[in-house]
Amino acid sequence: MRIDFHPSAEPTIGVEWELALVDRQTRDLRNDAAHLFARAKARLPDPGRLHKELLKNTVEVVTGVCATVDEAMTDLRRTLEVVVPAGDELGIDLFGAGTHPFASWTVQQLTEGHRYAELINRTQWWGRQMLIWGVHVHVGMPERSRVMPVLSSLLNHYPHLQALSASSPIWAGHDTGYASNRALMFQQLPTAGLPFQFAEWSEFEAYVGDQVTTGVIDELTEVRWDVRPAPHLGTLENRICDGVSTFADLSALVALMHCLVVDLDARAAAGEELPVLPPWHVQENKWRAARYGLEAIIILDAESHEALLTDDLTRLVERLAPVAERLGCAAELASVLDIPARGASYQRQREVAARADGDLVAVVDAVVQELRAELG
Repeated sequence: MRIDFHPSAEPTIGVEWELALVDRQTRDLRNDAAHLFARAKARLPDPGRLHKELLKNTVEVVTGVCATVDEAMTDLRRTLEVVVPAGDELGIDLFGAGTHPFASWTVQQLTEGHRYAELINRTQWWGRQMLIWGVHVHVGMPERSRVMPVLSSLLNHYPHLQALSASSPIWAGHDTGYASNRALMFQQLPTAGLPFQFAEWSEFEAYVGDQVTTGVIDELTEVRWDVRPAPHLGTLENRICDGVSTFADLSALVALMHCLVVDLDARAAAGEELPVLPPWHVQENKWRAARYGLEAIIILDAESHEALLTDDLTRLVERLAPVAERLGCAAELASVLDIPARGASYQRQREVAARADGDLVAVVDAVVQELRAELG
């Protein structure tokens, strides 16, 4: 099966930010995306910046094609400055995390459309459980032949991105013991989870052809890997991160993803054989980051050397600093190290729950206020 990749001449970025809708009084989820859309889209200069998602309790704010992290953040902020007041009129707040701490999946409503209905029809209980939100970042790539090698090598840094963004420790009223319950929930869907580590584009084409032939998927977008090519856009799409509640966290994560892809692509273009972890190490690192977050001890290489994630993160940020300078995101990349210092979202949520004697409404309040405080 031939899949054309439309290369990006520049390493542009695009960000997709999923946000849940919560009631201002009860702090439970609200199935009111349609009403929010009706109010917000009429006021947006570009209505295409706001998307619907699988469930009516979710909106997705997206950027256009951006050259820098700062441009992407400005784009998102401009949209939220319209969406948040529209939500105010409906008694709705935006909630940025990987999961909601106490909402029940049984009362959530599916967005109309054959594609969504068929997903639930096929996946049943697991599909209906998907009360999860994330951040997706596209980075433009100039050459199809380097997409799969860069994707495979990027997985070496999977645990860093997962731990930094982890924001889903509490599920259905219970602390799961995981920093990111979302990471392990989402991989239950067919074609979701870790990608196969193909060396050549032709292997990816053969895989997709097999999936279509056997009826696993009807179209390419149904390959829901944590990192996947987006051939129609000419990008590599990173879908590792949990939902995010602040621009400070988001800009740091986007900068790290941007720098990683650009660095790996430049090294591949120079003829370097990119480092790749065995799939069993990649799988273990994903689990460790989901379970232990920033306290995870991760596997660094094929020789099974290990290190504390935060120690390796410091080395990684230092190594990528020259790349960040060229991309105009030096400050944003440096701020990656601020996340462990102030606590990742999963840590902040647990601290609120502890102070509030387990009151999960207080956790939702805190997550909501983090975003509102930045928007003024």
